[in-house]
Amino acid sequence: MVGWRIEFVGGDVQVSLESWAGGEIPELTRRVARRAFPKSSLAIRLRDSLGQIFDDALFAAAFPADGRPAASPGALAMVSVMQYAERLSDRQAAEAVRARIDWKYLLGLDLDDSGFDHSLLARFRARLVAHGLEERVLEAVLEAAAGQGLLRRGGRQRTDSTRVVADVRLLNRMEFVAETLRAALEALAAAAPDWLEQSLAERETDWLGRYGERVDSWHGLPDGQDRDSWLRQVGEDGFHLLTATWRPDAPDWLRRIPALQILRQVWVQQYHRGPGGVHVREGEDLPPAHQMLVSPYDTEARYGTKKTISWTGYWLHLTETCDDETPRLITDVATATAADGDSEALPGIHTRLAERKLLPTEQLVDSGYVTAGTLVSARQEHGIDLVGPARPVAGGDGLQRFGHDHFQIDDVRREAICPGGHTSVSWAATRSSRRTRVPLVQIRFDAATCRVCPLRSQCTTAGNGKWGRALTLREPAQRAALQQRRREQETDAWRDRYRRRAGIEATVCQIIHRTRARRSRYRTAAATHLGHCLAATAVNLIRIDAWQQGHRPERTRTTHLCRLLARPSK
Repeated sequence: MVGWRIEFVGGDVQVSLESWAGGEIPELTRRVARRAFPKSSLAIRLRDSLGQIFDDALFAAAFPADGRPAASPGALAMVSVMQYAERLSDRQAAEAVRARIDWKYLLGLDLDDSGFDHSLLARFRARLVAHGLEERVLEAVLEAAAGQGLLRRGGRQRTDSTRVVADVRLLNRMEFVAETLRAALEALAAAAPDWLEQSLAERETDWLGRYGERVDSWHGLPDGQDRDSWLRQVGEDGFHLLTATWRPDAPDWLRRIPALQILRQVWVQQYHRGPGGVHVREGEDLPPAHQMLVSPYDTEARYGTKKTISWTGYWLHLTETCDDETPRLITDVATATAADGDSEALPGIHTRLAERKLLPTEQLVDSGYVTAGTLVSARQEHGIDLVGPARPVAGGDGLQRFGHDHFQIDDVRREAICPGGHTSVSWAATRSSRRTRVPLVQIRFDAATCRVCPLRSQCTTAGNGKWGRALTLREPAQRAALQQRRREQETDAWRDRYRRRAGIEATVCQIIHRTRARRSRYRTAAATHLGHCLAATAVNLIRIDAWQQGHRPERTRTTHLCRLLARPSK
């Protein structure tokens, strides 16, 4: 590989772009690779079929025009993808470049090329994240596949999501606040030890015993102290440190230390100071889940739950083609926090597919993506028929109750008639409580009438003591789309059409087990998203290789028992 050199300028690493010398495979490398791999290998077949996939110009924005030359970013991109395809660490990937003949063939290197130091892979990823080039590797492979007729616009695509655990510990509230304060103290001890020693001496507390070790070294609360008193004690210690940091005589640069900024944000979310001292926030006084920090080391990870599973991290949304004439390639990767809903990821998915000119005519999704808003916006803005089941209307106690279809809604006269024949008494415009702030209409009925209605047990449970039953509706176009979907999903024709979505589960399984995408390798949402793009690119290359060898996706296997019971009776 091209020798790499790095120059430190003003404390920063300055490297310039250098062309990939691997444009042509050296003849000796070609002959030895053919002898060593008579049946070929993934790396050799990819080089023969797709050539040099990643051109250095793709990553030019991440490198300055001046400075000393570095290793080829195109070569580093290919190594980064291959390490996901073969589940290698940075050290193992750098060793493969040095020692493996098929990797030298893939990169177009001489057999005696010594490769590069493994730390260069981390620096390369950091540059991609810093310049917003996380998706460049995925887009390059999609363009290469489209050039060979393996990918086309239109057709069917399907989308699903899976959870991703962040590269941090799952902490309870006591561990979280203590570790946040400990991380801030550790940063100050390294940056300003004299100032910190003087500040800590101003408050008599067991700084060393309480914050000297990481929370994974804890052995329970001190004797005679309960959870609430301990949380208040930590809160008071944190406020003391923050007050000292923001005093006029404190160095101004201390406030720009990331660990101090995180401490300040966490203390705003977890505590408040009043006349009675420091108080721990509880219940509705806490911020919503999408704002709540859960780790001082990854401030973008969030706590999420789905059914009986809980985790700290992100959602990974995968979109792939599912036509029979082409391989099933992943066309989009979205990384969202664990507190986000599936439907919130759809606008971004559609925007990126439009930019890549890969919009489908039909997108198969599960019920989490289907809302009144997504059904209409997918059709009107992108011409996509969003195929997925709409969730049924259920009461707060889980029982099936009257849905919106059972009410006569007159948007012109701004009134509604319930199944019992009663007319609404209030019609008001409002917005959803979520951060999406979707426009809604809230309709209320008279409380006295609802109280004696014989259909009360079957009606919606929304309402309070002043008003009777209430309805919350979307705009007419969205409401009609949702009602139509609920009707058509009860037909056999729609079920047959939707059955193809099940194949996305195999893609989720492959990307998890082949690339270990269940747990993020990196911290922050951008770095995690880069890892997801590399993993999806690796899966795409594996599938392109399999398709070119004549292997076609298998249909879902049927067990012997199912085939036996499905036989027509004699």
